[in-house]
Amino acid sequence: MSDHDNEGKQGKKEDLSAKVFRLQDLISYQEGTVASRMLINKKVGTITVFSFDEGEGLSEHTAPYDALVTILDGRSEIWVAGETFQLKEGESIILPANKPHALSAITRFKMMLTMIRD
Repeated sequence: MSDHDNEGKQGKKEDLSAKVFRLQDLISYQEGTVASRMLINKKVGTITVFSFDEGEGLSEHTAPYDALVTILDGRSEIWVAGETFQLKEGESIILPANKPHALSAITRFKMMLTMIRD
């Protein structure tokens, strides 16, 4: 995964603190891959935006923490503990801790992942 979107001339990300922005504008689509940009990385949790090219995805896995996925653009298919959900822009789903989940791009899509740690 790549997280070099919105980098300045020196390769540093723009500081977004106390600035107004649109989440979906923080990351670009990249052909044939998944790109990511971490916005917040704290002991209590992380917030990351992702872009997935059409046909890309994340294979089934589990995480030890609850996570909130919000679709910012496009459409995704998400599997949670054997159930399938199709989400589109503006929709969200909670991925429960320790439950297997996976996702794939129906169309290319962007999402925000908010992970809260215990």
